[in-house]
Amino acid sequence: MAVYVDDAIWHWAGRRWCHLMADDMAELHRFAARLGLHRSSYQGPPKTTAPHYDITAFERDRALRLGAVACSREEIVTVFRRVKVHAGKKIPAQVRAVPVAEVA
Repeated sequence: MAVYVDDAIWHWAGRRWCHLMADDMAELHRFAARLGLHRSSYQGPPKTTAPHYDITAFERDRALRLGAVACSREEIVTVFRRVKVHAGKKIPAQVRAVPVAEVA
């Protein structure tokens, strides 16, 4: 299992933001807790179809030091598609199991 972060390119509220995603939702929440993120900042169904946290560039740097995998915009979109929830159901495990490096 891996946790991924894209580049902090999204500007909002005077900061740069990016996405923290993982192959597994439990792993995503464990990693977010290690970063000190509040569970209330989690974004997932029904608000959005892909489970993730929006994090600042500062938090991204910490995430990378803790072992998150840096991803390009294209790679994070691949992760997004892999973990996306369709009508309340997850994409089959065999699809989710493909590592980003093999898809990109």
